[in-house]
Amino acid sequence: MPTDTTASTGQQPGKSGRKRGRKARLFVLVLVLALIGGVAYGGYWSVSTVRASFPQTEGSITLKGLSGNVDVKRDGHGIPQIYASSDEDLFMAQGYVQAQDRFYEMDVRRHMTAGRLSEMFGAGQVDNDAFLRTLGWERVAQEEYDKKLSPATKKYLQAYAKGVNAYLEGKEGKEISLEYAALGFENDYAPGEWTPVDSVAWLKAMAWDLRGNMQDEIDRALMTSRLGPKQIADLYPAYPYDRNKPVVREGRYDELTEAYEASGSGDGDGTGTGDGTGTGTGDGTGTGDGTGTGAGGGDGTGTGVGTGTGSGTGTEGSGVEGQLAGLQQVLQDLPTAVGVNGDGIGSNSWVVSGDHTITGEPLLANDPHLSASLPSVWYQMGLHCRSVSEKCRYDVTGYTFAGMPGVIIGHNQDIAWGLTNSGVDVTDLYLEKITGDGYQYGDKVVPFETREETIKVAGGASRKIVVRRTNNGPLLSDRSDELVRTGKKATVNSEAPDRGDGYGVALRWTALDPGRTMDSVFAINRAKDWDDFREAATLFEVPSQNLVYADTEGHIGYTLPGKIPTRAKKHDGAVPALGWDPGYQWTGWIEQDELPYEFDPERGYIVTANQAVVGEDYPYTLTTDWGYGARSRQITDLIRTKIKDGGKLSTDDMRQMQLDNSSSIAKLLVPELLKIDTGDPDVREAQKLLEGWDRTQDADSAAAAYFNSVWRNILKLAFGHKLPKELRVEGQCLWVDPVNPTGPADEVSKVRECGQRAADQAQPDGGDRWFEVVRTLMEDEDSEWWTTPKRGTRPAADNRDDLFKRAMIDARWELTAKLGKDIDSWSWGRLHRLFLKNQTLGTEGPGFLQYALNRGPWKLGGGEATVNATGWNAAGGYEVVWVPSMRMVVNLADLDKSRYINLTGASGHAYSSHYVDQTDKWANGELLEWPFTKEAVDKSTEDTLLLKP
Repeated sequence: MPTDTTASTGQQPGKSGRKRGRKARLFVLVLVLALIGGVAYGGYWSVSTVRASFPQTEGSITLKGLSGNVDVKRDGHGIPQIYASSDEDLFMAQGYVQAQDRFYEMDVRRHMTAGRLSEMFGAGQVDNDAFLRTLGWERVAQEEYDKKLSPATKKYLQAYAKGVNAYLEGKEGKEISLEYAALGFENDYAPGEWTPVDSVAWLKAMAWDLRGNMQDEIDRALMTSRLGPKQIADLYPAYPYDRNKPVVREGRYDELTEAYEASGSGDGDGTGTGDGTGTGTGDGTGTGDGTGTGAGGGDGTGTGVGTGTGSGTGTEGSGVEGQLAGLQQVLQDLPTAVGVNGDGIGSNSWVVSGDHTITGEPLLANDPHLSASLPSVWYQMGLHCRSVSEKCRYDVTGYTFAGMPGVIIGHNQDIAWGLTNSGVDVTDLYLEKITGDGYQYGDKVVPFETREETIKVAGGASRKIVVRRTNNGPLLSDRSDELVRTGKKATVNSEAPDRGDGYGVALRWTALDPGRTMDSVFAINRAKDWDDFREAATLFEVPSQNLVYADTEGHIGYTLPGKIPTRAKKHDGAVPALGWDPGYQWTGWIEQDELPYEFDPERGYIVTANQAVVGEDYPYTLTTDWGYGARSRQITDLIRTKIKDGGKLSTDDMRQMQLDNSSSIAKLLVPELLKIDTGDPDVREAQKLLEGWDRTQDADSAAAAYFNSVWRNILKLAFGHKLPKELRVEGQCLWVDPVNPTGPADEVSKVRECGQRAADQAQPDGGDRWFEVVRTLMEDEDSEWWTTPKRGTRPAADNRDDLFKRAMIDARWELTAKLGKDIDSWSWGRLHRLFLKNQTLGTEGPGFLQYALNRGPWKLGGGEATVNATGWNAAGGYEVVWVPSMRMVVNLADLDKSRYINLTGASGHAYSSHYVDQTDKWANGELLEWPFTKEAVDKSTEDTLLLKP
C-alpha cells in the first residue's frame, strides 16, 4: 500500500501494463499468505478468489443483444474507449464495461438510492433505509422513467441495463468482486438484475449531496438556543460583492430586471436579500411577518420566522432546536453519495477565450470538489460512433458515473463543458402542525398521503414503516424518535396553532418532483454549438449546476439551468418555514429564459467557483447562502495577472492554476499575528515560521502547518466554544452557562455539554464563510467574539490581539503534541493527510478487510477555500475530507492535447493495477494525456476487447 506519497511512483501512460500486472500478482500473493496466517477468512480466500473478478480486457466475448461488433480499447491506465455503429450498441457496451470494472460500487449505489442497504449489510442500515424510503428517490425515478423521459433516452437506458445484465449473467458474487466474497461470510446476498430506473435514481443521490442550503437552515435555527439575532448575523455576513464578483458580470439579465421593476414586483426596498427594509438576510426591521435584522427573520431569538410581533415560532423552549438536532443526526449518519454538503465545499471551473490563449482557441478547466472515496465517484471513458449519423449520434469523452449511461462532464467533437455546484436554494424545511387525522394547512386539517414500505434485512426479520407526506413533502420527523419527542415540546407564540401532538418536519425539494435531467445528459453529449447546448441545459432540472462552455468555433459561455422555486414574500428560504401558513409556500418556478447566462463576454473569460451567480440587482432570490468567493477571486486574479499586457495562457498554465495553494485568510491574518509579542520563546520560535512565508500551503511547509493550527484555534476560541452542542464536534465537552438559568445569576452553575456532530460536519468548519466572518470583525478589536475565558494555564482573552496570542500559544503546543517539539520536522502534509477508504466494507468491515480495501495516507498541500481545495474541517481536525475529485483541461484547438486525471483509477477491484494508479499523479498535480481522435486512441491502446453479437 502507498504511504506518505509525495512523489509519483506509477508507470507512465505509454509503458506496458504487463509489468504492473506481475507486480499486482505478487502483491495479491503476499496478501493471501498473510490472510492464511491465522485469519478465518484466509482459509477461504486464495489468489484465484482475489483475481476471479478482474475483467477480461483482451480477446473477444459474445454478448446477446448486440447488433454489430463493438471494440473496447483500454490504455495503460485501463481507461476504456468504446467504438460501435449504433447508439444502442454503444450504450449496451458502456453498461458491460462499467460493470466489469465497477459493479460492486454500482450495486451499493442502487441499494442506497432505493433504501435497500439492509438487504446487503444487515440491520445496521435499517434507519438509513427508512430515511431514504421516506425521501422516495426510487419512486420518483420510476415516475420520471414512466412519464417524463423521451423514447430515445429510455432506449439508451434499456440498452445500458442490458449490457450490465450481460456481464452479470452466470456469475457468482465472488466472480464479480472481492467485496461479494467477503459478504458471502455474513449472508446469502446475491446481486439482482440491473434496471433502467437504477440508473435514473442515481441522479437523486447526486442531487441530494448538491442540494444547496438545507444545512444552513438547520444550523441557523439551532444557533438560536445560544445566540441572538445580531450574533447569528455576524456568522452569516453579506456577500462581499465589492471584492468577489459574481459569475455573470456583463448584464445578461438587465432587460429582465427593468421589466420586473416596472411591473411593481420585487422583494422589498431594502438593501438585503429579504422582504423588508433590513440590511441582513432576514425579513426586514419592522413589525411585519417575521421581523429582524439577523440571519433569520425574527426580532428576538426565534428560528428566523418571527417571534415577537411576527407570525412565526419562538424558542423559549428547546423544542424546535431539538427537532432540527434530531434531523441533523439522521442526516450525518446517511452514506455520502458524491460529496459532503457543507460550507466551503464546491468546485472550480473556468473557461478562457482564444484571445488570451497561445493556441488562439478556448481552454476550459474543471475540478469538482467532492468527498474522497475509493474508487473515485468518477469513471473516465470515451463513447465513439464509428461514423456519426442518425443511427449513431455520439462521439464524446470524459467523466461519467458508474451506473449511468452517457458522459456527465467532458467534450465531444464540437463542444466542451464543465460543471460546478450553483448553490441555488432548492430545499426548504417546513414545521408542520400534526394532529391525529392529518396536518393543519390554513384553517383546515388535511389528511396525510401515506404508504407502507417493507425493508428487507439480511440475516434478520423484515421491518415495516409508514411514510407520511404533507403538501410540502415527506415528514422526515417520522424517522427519528428524538424528533417525535421534542416536537411535542416545541414552544410557539400565540398566533401559531395549538401544540397538540407536536410539530413535525417536512422537506420540500425539487428533486422529489419527476424531471428530465437524464434527457439533458444525452442532449448535451450530442450538442454541436451554443444554441444546442443552451437548449439541452434547460432539461438539466436537478441538481441546479453552473455550466461553463467552449466550442471549436472559438466561443465561450455560461448558463444556469435548473428547476428553481419562487417563494411567497414571507419566506426567503433562509430558515425553516411554517407549513400551516399559506404565506410560506412556493409560488412557482423561475422561467428558463429568465435564468442568468453569458456568451462571449468582452473580458474573455468566465470563472465559476461557487461564488454568487448574479449581482444584487437580479430580481429573483436564487439563494441567501452563496459561497463567499475566495476561490473565484484567486482564479480571476491568476487569469488577469497572466493576460496582463497581452500575455497568453497555455494548457499547462491552466493546470498550474488548479494547483494554486495560496491562502487568502493567511494574507489577512499573518501581518497581524507577526505584531504580537507572545512572551514565550517556544511560541516565538513557531511565530518566526510566518516571517517571510509566501502564504502558500505546500505539503512540506512548516509555516503552513503552524498557520493552519493558529487559524483552527482562533476559530475554536472565538466561535466554536460559543456554539450550541448540536453544532460542535461529537465528544468534545465544555463547561458552559445553562440556556435557561433559574435563580440569581451569581448562583447559576455551569453545565457540562458535549458536542453532537460528526467531526467532518461540525462548526466552525473554517470554510470561506468563516474567512468572511473574521474579515468583517477584524477592525472591531473589542468585539465580544474576541473574548475567551482562562482555561488551565492558558490565559484569558479580552480583545482580538489577546485571542490571537492565545491561539498562537495553543497552536504551538498542539503541534508539539502532534508533530514533535522540533519545528524543523513540522510540515503541513504530516497533518493534512488523505486516506482513501472503500465506502462500505472499508469503513465497517473487519480490520484485515479494511487493510485490503483501503489505501493511504498521502501527504497533501492545499487547504480550505484555496483553488487546490483539499478540504479539512477546522472543528474536527486536519485530515482531508473532500478533494478535487478529478481535474481536466480541454484544449479546443487540438482535443488530443487535452489533459485529465482521476482521484483513484478506472478499476474498483482492490488488487487491480488500476485501483489507485492515478492517485500518486493526482497528488503531485500531474495530468494524463487524453486521446480523443481514433488515431490518438489507437496509439495509446494497450488492450483491445471485441464484443460480438
